[in-house]
Amino acid sequence: MLAYVFWHWPFPEVEVPTYQRDLIAYHQTLFVHKPVGFHHTRVLQMEQAPWLERSEKTCEDWHVVESSAALDPLNERAVSGPCQEAHRQIARWTQGGAGGLYSLVFGDADLSVVRFAYRFSKPAGMTYGDLYALLQPLAQEAKGMLWLRQMSLGPGPEFCFQSSEALALPDILSTLKIPVKQLCFTLDR
Repeated sequence: MLAYVFWHWPFPEVEVPTYQRDLIAYHQTLFVHKPVGFHHTRVLQMEQAPWLERSEKTCEDWHVVESSAALDPLNERAVSGPCQEAHRQIARWTQGGAGGLYSLVFGDADLSVVRFAYRFSKPAGMTYGDLYALLQPLAQEAKGMLWLRQMSLGPGPEFCFQSSEALALPDILSTLKIPVKQLCFTLDR
């Protein structure tokens, strides 16, 4: 499972509630007209995004797809047909943005609510297997999921651990803890 992640924020003169309302409408439209291989989106509002040199609130859209084969259809559908006008509206109000590609290492990508995101890189000298063994119990205990940035596509730390509950990651990890507010989750329940 992969996720195309897009960080973005509105121009200062755009009212945040209006921006968020139109962003949610766009994601709901995309979900109704979803392409093959597309699972769902999750829209989060982060308190900060230091890897983007932002200390202000920033939106983070997670587009979860089955595999890389679903990225081209998602790219096309997101800006055309029934989604075209909704995308144009939100794009008009977006001051800046950046994107990345992540792979689900373990956990429940369908977790109903995410409230915390922990960003970190693998410590030097630690194997990926050792890191995963260290974190997997937390995913089960705290209802979380671990995402790994793919091919260095995107800014920021290599890993994102998302959870519904606050938790303490091992001290060996230099972790950035970011409270998030979930604005939208389009999964069929």
